[in-house]
Amino acid sequence: MAVTPSPTPPVDFPPEPWRAATLPPEPAPGDLEFPCPRCGRDATAETYGPCPTCRDQMRAAMAGEARDVVEEDYVPKMNVTPNAVALKD
Repeated sequence: MAVTPSPTPPVDFPPEPWRAATLPPEPAPGDLEFPCPRCGRDATAETYGPCPTCRDQMRAAMAGEARDVVEEDYVPKMNVTPNAVALKD
């Protein structure tokens, strides 16, 4: 006597996350209006960051002068005496 398997009911899988995901809305073209993160005054710019006044102050305070860096020639480290076999007595 052969046993026939009972039909399996369909499984309700959760929806695929990549199908439910949506992209955030595109920002409006033009400049953004926001408070300056440094001084708190209202600023208008294309990207978020310090206002032009704060930017100029930081450039003046943090600026450095360009200089030439002189590099010494590479000298390999010598862990053993060169030609140690020839120096053996």
